[in-house]
This record gives sequence, C-alpha cells and structure tokens, in this order.
Amino acid sequence: MLKDQDRIFTNIYGMHDRTLKGAQARGHWDGTAKLIQQGRDAIIDTMKASGLRGRGGAGFPTGLKWSFMPKESDGRPAYLVINADESEPGTCKDREIMRHDPHTLIEGALIASFAMNAHTCYIYLRGEYIREREALQAAIDEAYDAGLLGKNAAGSGWDFDVFLHHGAGAYICGEETALIESLEGKKGMPRMKPPFPAGAGLYGCPTTVNNVESIAVVPTILRRGGEWFASFGRPNNAGTKLFAISGHVNNPCVVEEAMSISFEELIEKHCGGIRGGWDNLLAVIPGGSSVPCVRGENMRDATMDFDYLRNDLGSGLGTAAVIVMDKQTDIIKAIWRLSKFYKHESCGQCTPCREGTGWMMRVMERLVEGNADPEEIDMLWDVTKQVEGHTICALGDAAAWPIQGLIRNFRDEIEGRIKAKKSRRPGVMAAE
Repeated sequence: MLKDQDRIFTNIYGMHDRTLKGAQARGHWDGTAKLIQQGRDAIIDTMKASGLRGRGGAGFPTGLKWSFMPKESDGRPAYLVINADESEPGTCKDREIMRHDPHTLIEGALIASFAMNAHTCYIYLRGEYIREREALQAAIDEAYDAGLLGKNAAGSGWDFDVFLHHGAGAYICGEETALIESLEGKKGMPRMKPPFPAGAGLYGCPTTVNNVESIAVVPTILRRGGEWFASFGRPNNAGTKLFAISGHVNNPCVVEEAMSISFEELIEKHCGGIRGGWDNLLAVIPGGSSVPCVRGENMRDATMDFDYLRNDLGSGLGTAAVIVMDKQTDIIKAIWRLSKFYKHESCGQCTPCREGTGWMMRVMERLVEGNADPEEIDMLWDVTKQVEGHTICALGDAAAWPIQGLIRNFRDEIEGRIKAKKSRRPGVMAAE
C-alpha cells in the first residue's frame, strides 16, 4: 500500500487549492531552475534510472524515448507534444491531473522540453474536456504571470512556451502521428513510420509525444531521485501509477498506487470490494477498452503491472483503466458495444480496419442475439487475426483484442446463447 508521503499527485481529488499558490505549498515549482541546471544528460539518465514506462498505454521506457531526440539542433526547432486526448473508454486518469493538479503537468513540460532541447510544447486536449481546458489554461496563465513560463522560464535561462490545443473529439487523434497531423491542421490520420516523430514529427521537426501522466511525474522523480521511483513495483514495472477503476465495484475511483499491487488489494482497499462480493465477479478489463478481458476468477490474484498482465493473463495494463463487470453483465453485449465504438472511430485509411471493424461489429451484433452459427465464432476469430497487426496504427489491434478476449474466455457463453436461440426456433431446424 502506497504511503501518503510517496504520492506524486497530492490533489487528485481536488480537495486542496489547485492554483499556483496551492501547488507551491504542496512542493511543486520548488527549485525548478536547479533541476534544469543538472543538464540534459543528467535529466535523461535519471529518467532511465527511474524505470518510468509510458503511461499512455504502450509502456515504452520514457527516458529511452527522450534519448532518441537529436543531441544537437540541425537548425530545425524541436517540440514536445503532450497527448491529453484521453479518449479510451474507461480511461479517466489524465483529466483528474488537468482538473485538480495542473501545475504538475506544466512544470513537467518545462523540464522535459529542456531535456529534449525544445523551446515549445503543445498540449493536445480531448475535444470533450471543456472544464479541464479551463483549469489547465488558467494554470498556464498563472505560470506565465509568475515568470515560470516564457522568457527565462522559472529563472532557468531557458525560454519556453506552452500552447493548449483543443481537439474536436476524435479518438484516432490520441494516436501520436494522427495527433501530429491534427495539430498541423490536417485530418487526424496516422502516418506511416518511419520516419519516427523524433526524426520528423510536428512540421517535419524532431518531436516527442508523451502522455499527460508520464510528463506530470517528471519533476517529483527528479527531486526524489530515480532510485526512489524505481523502488515501487517489480523490476521493469517501476513507480507509482494512477488506476482508474470503474464498473461494478462499491466505490469507483481514481487512485494513485504502487505498480504491481495485487488486484484484490486494489479493489478491497480503495473500492470497497466487488458489488455483490467476489463470487459475483464475472470479468475484468484491466487496462482500458482496447485490452482483452480476463475471467474474474483469474483476476483476483493478478499483479497489476505491464508484464504480469501481458505474459500471464494474455491481456495488458494499458492505461490502467480497470473496468469491472459482475455476473449481471451481458458480456457479449458489452464487447459488442466496444466493437461499435472502434468501428465508429476508425479513420478508414487502412482497408483491414475500415472494412474489418464494421464486419466484426455486425457479427458481434448477431452473437448478442444468438442469431449465428457456431462456425461463425471461429470465422470471427480469424478475421480479428487478419485485422490485428496489419494496419498503420494500433486501432486495428484495439478493435480485435476485446473480441479475442471474449472468444478466448467466454466461448461457452456465446455457444450457449446460439443453442438457446436455436431451441426456441423449432421451425428453423425442420427447414434446414
């Protein structure tokens, strides 16, 4: 269990003052210039030592990502882009940072941009986040007024500007290259890689795209040291993490906990247990809607980190948006609803995703009603395999994985529904 003094986000519930004065009272913006004076290499080395992996879902080592940026400028400017387009169903952690603790993000942006030789940072904010935009913009304005942004930001000798860019509510713009396209004023459609953003990103210049939480934890890691952060969680799964738990628990919440906490402890300590008790747990989606669901009985002892969920349960930590479903849930219908979402949000650039998401949704529709043949389950599985890994971005995978999880874990339920429907249609059997 994480102790209060080890929490990075001290105002995640908005109980305290979120203004600059309140943030400074809680230890933010304290000696920021000193942190920057350590120099680029020292900052990146600390980030590598901390073991921080990207908090946006993919879990790529943050320090390593920063080190891909060119050491010397070739005349082009460099950019930091913060991905605040939090549109994955079930995910609601970054909005709490922006609403209640925005200065952690702004200070992190300054330090991270300095480490990557960037004088400019863009925060790309999800279209539906109106109040978050107001809170974040107010915090940015305060930081400018106090001399923490702009020329000689925070007295560090580094000139630095932050711009808040409001999206228009497209899920695909959460993919880093589609986000860059959208920032440039074009349609939000993913780009082919290479070139990677660190070589040619925003306006063809070196760019790093990081998640809100990945950037907001940076100042605290530098103040307390990489070893401190690495002391939480199992090796390769370091640090503290915001978990957003929703669904059939007694108290849904967003909570900061140590990585590698057990699922049972997370639910019992912070959510007051499963609705109707542990015997009523049907399934859990442990990392936002794009990772496969896991049967409830396999989740109880699960370790909540990247490697355990992927290697032992065939799922993933993703954004750590934990969606809990009890036995009153129609699991087939729940997964159909997700496939409907991915069909709606596909940008249509890649044929497997454009055609496949609609096809998968329509088959799922029939499975919900039981109006399918048992052979179609395997056919659906095959189609998910043809979509997965054959698209420019990961939206194809995100559409395929929930359905794969359903078939892998709840095939008996799908078959049972088809049988039940057939037995209620005696005329159909005779006609065949």
